[in-house]
Amino acid sequence: MAIITLTTDFGYKDHFVGAIKGTIHSELTDAKIVDISHAINPFNIQECAYILKNSYKNFPKGSIHIVGVDSEQTPENQHVIVLVDDHYFITANNGVICLITAEIQPEKIVAINMPNAIHGSFPLMAVFVKAACHIARGGTLEVVGKPFNQLKELKEFAPRITNDGKTIVGSVIYIDNYGNVVTNIQKSLFEAYKNGRDFELSARNKKITKIYRKYSDIINFDLEKSQRKGPGNLLALFNSSDYIELAIYKSDLNTVGGASSLLGLDYRDTIMINFI
Repeated sequence: MAIITLTTDFGYKDHFVGAIKGTIHSELTDAKIVDISHAINPFNIQECAYILKNSYKNFPKGSIHIVGVDSEQTPENQHVIVLVDDHYFITANNGVICLITAEIQPEKIVAINMPNAIHGSFPLMAVFVKAACHIARGGTLEVVGKPFNQLKELKEFAPRITNDGKTIVGSVIYIDNYGNVVTNIQKSLFEAYKNGRDFELSARNKKITKIYRKYSDIINFDLEKSQRKGPGNLLALFNSSDYIELAIYKSDLNTVGGASSLLGLDYRDTIMINFI
């Protein structure tokens, strides 16, 4: 039986997550359900896209991913199933899987077209779950959908190159539980334009001239402890997904704060890199 994952902005206060799981088990009593996250900020497509991109690949091929963020169907927000990298994504056509499809060509895309489907205010239970259970039973996409080729993209994920290749203008696409700020500037783009030059990364009134591989690289262990950088210091690194991330070493949003709060950065705020 294929794994069915759930990624939503529902939180845990309401009945929605439990109702979805109950409906899946009513159709497939031995279903394997895994929660990726239910703490996506409401309607935050960019945040959901980042989490999906960095989680789906850890599941077995053939896994089915139900995505419940901004999922109500409209003429401009169709319900689709996308088969990409041997994974099925059941979602609204709102750009939420564009980080995946930008790197890997989808094998098949269909617009969901099931008889007697009720397109109301809770499409995950009325439509997405039924499609997921159909696929989990070994059913084909052609039975529940018709060919579709107009997947939306999110332009916010594309950094701009300006100043004759001397400047990368990026933006914040994700803020994690530690307050670390993830930008849309990937290591491959940075290296392509760096060409051995020095650089200056600007975030609000802070300037950074070095990017690390891991958080603890900020510490020079050859120095006495009193002379080292450490907890509370700002750094930039290429994170596990190869995006440039800004962090406060060993930060805690509940006490000292994180990069997002201490720098005053939020979603879509600008991060700039100038090559010197």
